[in-house]
Amino acid sequence: MKHTRILALVLLLAGCVLKPAEPGLGAGFRYSTSGPGMNPGPEYWAAVGEAMAARFPAATPQAVWIIGGIYGEGTYLNFPCQAEDPLIRCGVIDMNETYLDLFDERGIQVWLQVEPGKADMDEIIDLVLNQYRHHECVIGFGVDVEWYQTPLGSEGVPISDEVAAAWVRAVRAHNRNYRLFLKHWEIAWMPPTYRDGLVFINDRQQFENLDSMIESFKAWGDHFAPAPVGYQFGYPSDAAWWSQLQDPPGEIGAAILEAVPNTQALFWVDFTVLRVFPPQELLP
Repeated sequence: MKHTRILALVLLLAGCVLKPAEPGLGAGFRYSTSGPGMNPGPEYWAAVGEAMAARFPAATPQAVWIIGGIYGEGTYLNFPCQAEDPLIRCGVIDMNETYLDLFDERGIQVWLQVEPGKADMDEIIDLVLNQYRHHECVIGFGVDVEWYQTPLGSEGVPISDEVAAAWVRAVRAHNRNYRLFLKHWEIAWMPPTYRDGLVFINDRQQFENLDSMIESFKAWGDHFAPAPVGYQFGYPSDAAWWSQLQDPPGEIGAAILEAVPNTQALFWVDFTVLRVFPPQELLP
């Protein structure tokens, strides 16, 4: 009997050690080469992630790093590659490696995001993750659904449960701990019931005030609960009211966290990041 209890304890402890830790809150920024008016360089973006995360207790710096932008009916990947799908255009130079190297060093977690158009998603996932999965900073893959199968629909095409599950399998084939985020502002564009391995990112903008933003974001979080959700905010279209706040990233983020307990990601958008996180204040 004593040996049985000892064995049970050992198995219990082993289970605790082997079970992956639940992801905590990530806070940082969204970046694309076309977002900010200028690019202050890797040190700046790492500092933005750290400054954003510092506003929320126990948050980890994170970034949505857009690595594939809409290009005609397909996508342009901003690194050298060889694609079979003619709708996938590959870059001439790698525009990400230097940044990801620094993010590895600084502990900035990164989601690699694409705007796929009609290009083959399985090939996009493999090209991107084969290129960058060696980076410790990479925690997952993201798809902006607004640009999925465009121009068939002006706001993308809704994602079915089957499509979402296939994408998650493709991402996890590279790392079983990777997750996939799907981004849109309409609930109907998200998979109806599939939830495993997904994070649901809302990038709605053009709110009248903070209260209307929180009301909309809460409805998103409530719908997907207990699945994790995240939010992009700080758009120029909302600057008339958020610019009046003393600390826009901190105050908006705190209001979201209070209203939506299943929030796991907060991202300030790069369209206004230079205004809210001035380089002269973050860089030595």
